[in-house]
This record gives sequence, structure tokens and C-alpha cells, in this order.
Amino acid sequence: QVQVVESGGGLVQPGGSLRLSCEASGSIFSLYAMDWYRQAPGKQRELVAHIDSTGRTDYPDSVKGRFTISRDNTKNTVYLQMNSLKPEDTAIYYCKAFYVQVYWGQGTQVTVSS
Repeated sequence: QVQVVESGGGLVQPGGSLRLSCEASGSIFSLYAMDWYRQAPGKQRELVAHIDSTGRTDYPDSVKGRFTISRDNTKNTVYLQMNSLKPEDTAIYYCKAFYVQVYWGQGTQVTVSS
């Protein structure tokens, strides 16, 4: 069983930045594909960033140029750097690990408000 734990959420003003972290257990973390999703109240969960085992990344247009996903395989951790945050980025952010099976974290709240 892979444990996935997110951290780093909080309250930030519009235009500000936050960095989320996601640590996943297991000795083969480097083989995991890792994703960040978010879910706002009353909306479906949506993908905001993807990184595969080779380091290739992908983003939807809504966050491209503002969000950056990266990974540190020595720490079993993936990061989401979020810049130029907008109120519409407010959501619970979830980390997902995938290797044969899918593992989700519990989520971390991000609130963008003045």
C-alpha cells in the first residue's frame, strides 16, 4: 500500500504564491507517474499538473505558465509551485500516484482571497 501525503496549503492573497508538497511512500517512487488535481466546491475534480517517471510534464491551459510541477526522487516527493494565484484557484488540491494502481492523498486546502 502506497501512502500519499500532501502539505503546504493555506490562505494566500491574489497574485501570491504557494508551494505544495506531496510525499509518497515506497521504494520505487521514481517509477510513479504523479499528478496534482483540484476540486472546488460544487465542481468536478480536475487535473492541474502531471509529471511522469521521465520528468515529462503537462498542464491544462488554465494553469499553464503559472503552475510548475517537479519531483525529487531522492525525497519521494513531488512539488507544485503555484504563482500568480487567482481566486478561482481556490480548491482542495489532491496528489495522485500511479504505478499499476492509483493512490490518492487526503488533500490540502488552498484559499486565494484578499
